[in-house]
Amino acid sequence: MLANIPAFLAQWAVTALSLWIASYVFSGIRFANTSSLIISALMLGFVNAILRPVFVLLTLPLTVLSLGLFLLVINALLLMLVSKLIRGFTVSGFWTAFFASIFITLLSLFFGALLFGSALSWSSPMPMQPQWI
Repeated sequence: MLANIPAFLAQWAVTALSLWIASYVFSGIRFANTSSLIISALMLGFVNAILRPVFVLLTLPLTVLSLGLFLLVINALLLMLVSKLIRGFTVSGFWTAFFASIFITLLSLFFGALLFGSALSWSSPMPMQPQWI
C-alpha cells in the first residue's frame, strides 16, 4: 500500500498542474488561492475514481448511441460538480467546463507521460493501478 503513495502524489501534482494551466487558458476557470487549487485537484481525482464509473454505467446506452461522445459531457459535469463542492474554485458555465475538461485530460495525459516515462497511449494502465499480490 505504501508503495503506491509516490505515484498517487505524482498524479495529484499532474492534475493540479493541469488545472492551474487550464485556469490561465480559460477565463471562466478561477481559483481563489493555492489551497483551493490543491484541494480541487484531489477532489477531482476522487470524483473521477468514484463517481465517474457509476455515471458511465448509468448512461451506457446514451454513450453507445453517441459513439462515446457523451463521456465528454460526463467529464464536464464532474468538473462542474467539483467547482460546486470546493469553495474558491469556480467554473463559469457548461461550455467552459466542457472544453476545459478536454484540455485538462489531454494535458494530464501529456504530463503523466513525461513524468512516468511511458508512451502516450489511451490503453496504457494508469500509474496508480493497484498491484495485487
